[in-house]
Amino acid sequence: MSKVDPPKGMFYVLSPDIGAPGRGHGVELDNEDEIPWPAFMSDPAGIGGLASLKAVPRLRYDSQIGDMPSDLHGGFKGYWLVSQALKDVLEQADAEGFSFARCTFKLEDGSEDEPHYLCEIRRILDAVDEEASSVKVLEGYPNGKYYSLSGGAKLSFKVAEVGAVHVFMDIHSGSRVYCDRVLRDCLVEHGFGTAVNSRGIWIEDAADY
Repeated sequence: MSKVDPPKGMFYVLSPDIGAPGRGHGVELDNEDEIPWPAFMSDPAGIGGLASLKAVPRLRYDSQIGDMPSDLHGGFKGYWLVSQALKDVLEQADAEGFSFARCTFKLEDGSEDEPHYLCEIRRILDAVDEEASSVKVLEGYPNGKYYSLSGGAKLSFKVAEVGAVHVFMDIHSGSRVYCDRVLRDCLVEHGFGTAVNSRGIWIEDAADY
């Protein structure tokens, strides 16, 4: 009997839109050495990450490197960089799912830009239903294996494990972030992740990646 595809429109892969037009951002994290690695890279139990942050992250804009940032960018020592507008929406949808650290953000003229934050997803679950999914499983990785989406995948999730939360990471998916329809709809309603203007956010159905 062939495997039944997971239902669409339930869970999504949430990521920075690396295909957005422009040169990319020109933001530097000046005190990267003072910023701890995210908890998922050091301790899945949640110790570390922004919870252990002791310094204020210092951002600096350099127009020779790139453009002013969009509402979401990755690559800041494993964290997302998010705008005030995006932070407000994420907290509205699932306040317990995210941690934020406000940054200082100096522009080239020495003035301070509007608030920006490092963002960390706080939940790490064992949520992918491997038996019901069509996904490449790579062995020999931390936590035993890794779900690769290279070449496409159709992911199903353990509804009992996810419960009523709206955003999470999976222990076998590395830095990949998943969200449910509630968070996806909240983002789109506020103008994030749309086809017209992604505002730095890429949202793709996990059941047909």
